[in-house]
Amino acid sequence: MARKEIKFSLVYRDMWQSSGKYVPRVDQLVEVAPAIIDMGCFDRVETNGGAFEQVNLLFGENPNTAVRKWTAPFHRAGIQTHMLERGLNALRMNPVPADVRELMFKVKKRQGTDIARSFCGLNDPRNLKLSIEYAKKAGMISQAALSITHSPVHSVEYYLRLVDQLVEYGTDEICLKDMAGVGRPTELGQIVAGIKRNHPHIKVQYHGHSGPGFSPASMLEVARAGADYLDVAVEPLSWGKVHPDVITIREMMKADGFLVKDLNMDAYMEVRRLTQKFIDDFLGYWINPSNAKMTSLLVGCGLPGGMMGSMMADLKGFQGAINAAQRAHGRPEMSLDTLMVKLFEEVEYVWPRLGYPPLVTPFSQYVKNTALMNLFNMLNDKPRWTTIDKDTWGMILGDMGRLPGKLDPEIVDLAGKKGLKFNDGNPQDNYPDELPKFRAMMKEEGWDEGEDQEELFEFAMHERQYRDYRSGVAKERFNKELEDLKAKAGAPIQVVRPVVEMPKFDIEEFVRKNPDAVPVQAPVKGQLLWQVDVDDDSTAPVVGTAVKAGSTIGYVQTYYGMEELVPACDGRILAVTGKQGENVVKGEIVAFINKA
Repeated sequence: MARKEIKFSLVYRDMWQSSGKYVPRVDQLVEVAPAIIDMGCFDRVETNGGAFEQVNLLFGENPNTAVRKWTAPFHRAGIQTHMLERGLNALRMNPVPADVRELMFKVKKRQGTDIARSFCGLNDPRNLKLSIEYAKKAGMISQAALSITHSPVHSVEYYLRLVDQLVEYGTDEICLKDMAGVGRPTELGQIVAGIKRNHPHIKVQYHGHSGPGFSPASMLEVARAGADYLDVAVEPLSWGKVHPDVITIREMMKADGFLVKDLNMDAYMEVRRLTQKFIDDFLGYWINPSNAKMTSLLVGCGLPGGMMGSMMADLKGFQGAINAAQRAHGRPEMSLDTLMVKLFEEVEYVWPRLGYPPLVTPFSQYVKNTALMNLFNMLNDKPRWTTIDKDTWGMILGDMGRLPGKLDPEIVDLAGKKGLKFNDGNPQDNYPDELPKFRAMMKEEGWDEGEDQEELFEFAMHERQYRDYRSGVAKERFNKELEDLKAKAGAPIQVVRPVVEMPKFDIEEFVRKNPDAVPVQAPVKGQLLWQVDVDDDSTAPVVGTAVKAGSTIGYVQTYYGMEELVPACDGRILAVTGKQGENVVKGEIVAFINKA
């Protein structure tokens, strides 16, 4: 007899956020939406939330426009959309006033988000109570999430007690948010079985990252125990430290007797192609290559794979200073891999002494930062705990909620020596309402609050990033970063033109005018260039001649006037379509270089 149907949710947001900083443009998201729908196997898509709003602003784009356009095609197709929010921290890394939190749910519902997945990084139910109330008041489905980790205090019974509290508050669904993928499959199955036994009306969704390798086994266990939805991904951003691919998980479920929807492989390949397209466009310059790799090293430290990129960047930044100290003390220098293992070991030491906060945003960053500073100080012959930042102290003192475990006496003693006081009150009470202040500031700036007050919400949630977006600074910063990263990666030079609409390059016309032209493979995957040797002219650059990054190789008269050619990296001229000083056809590719 076949088991019940298991349904799939695509976590497309997590996939491209593995870049850690930027997101695709909204036109790229809208372009891929029909192919996701045509796959036919998804009942839900995670479209926004988490860092989505903030990274849109960093990109210089309006996140409100992005959410409305991105969710619309799924609604038309009858696919539910869901967002991720961090309870007390809402859509940022620090606590948010209650009036701003309430407005968030109203705005996101009006923008087209059906389900609010709410989690607290400390699993403090007080931080989720308002999220549940506000989501339901706004007409959304409330899905309260358990931040899953593996420790002596995070038992099956611990999680089931938490579920009882969340159901009492009125949540409609429960998500097992296994953000680091370190939940043990058997225990996850027991949690789901307990939820279904105690609250049979509650739907259960499992979200497990694939970094340490447990996730396929975990998905099978929770499905057998009665889970309703599984979060999956699609190539080229599946597996690694993100999520298992839908193809594998669907086949595994089908083989185990579950009913699953058909999967349109033509549509899958189109999603795969379009995703690779915007990775090649610009997003890939920020994606750390290590995100594509699974590693069992995450099992011991319990850190989420999504923060590996930023963590390795931190380590690389510290490596020089650490090795300087090593040399000064007559000790051997350390490789990046050695530092990484030492950091993981220090996280294992720090985590229990800080009360076992689940290693999820922002608390994973707090624990990692403390471990990194401990490591740095100890290698400089200073004691542990010499450097603890303000936010981490806020977590320790209870300003953001109750820690699951007990603090080490050494930490309690250190707080006493610093004259710091512990707080056991409701965390929300520490952060008074702020919307009137932001309304007044918007009025002073001459800014409209926007449809459904969405601009007011964005300003109140991410004031600094919103100001940078409105001023244009964010877009300028993004373009400069992209230019620098392309140069380092050896991407083709880009001829800077006046702000004039670019004509489309007509290949047929180009080949007709240049019968000797031959196609050549470009440095950028999937891009095709045309190579034409220049006439023998003393003023023309010679094909194959080495050039130095940043040096001018000449000027070319184009449709737009004289333009300077400056290579983005050391290399050779790969393609030149005409002599310098010669008029070239409107829209014609002028020159590219390749790495030497």
